[in-house]
Amino acid sequence: MRESALDKKGEAFTVLDVGGRTILADTFAIVSGRSKIQTRAIADAIIEAARRDGFGVARVEGYADGSWILIDIGNVIVHVFAPEQRAFYNLERLWSPVAERKAQGT
Repeated sequence: MRESALDKKGEAFTVLDVGGRTILADTFAIVSGRSKIQTRAIADAIIEAARRDGFGVARVEGYADGSWILIDIGNVIVHVFAPEQRAFYNLERLWSPVAERKAQGT
């Protein structure tokens, strides 16, 4: 998956362990593309790689818009962002262990 994103010149590929903090997935993978065309190309490459490796792609959201594409691959959810959307939503900060501790008041 990572290699597929990087082959399409995806930037700042990050993996977050969110297991035990959400029922959505165990892992979030986050990558950026510089344009909507590039985010779609990255998403296409990730979907193709997942299927080639025997993983089912349960759902793809946001592909038409291209600024934030979500790919649900079971225990892994991939977020492909345009730079502005990635900065705005800042999932790395939101889902970091430090953010979770602050929310719990510890």
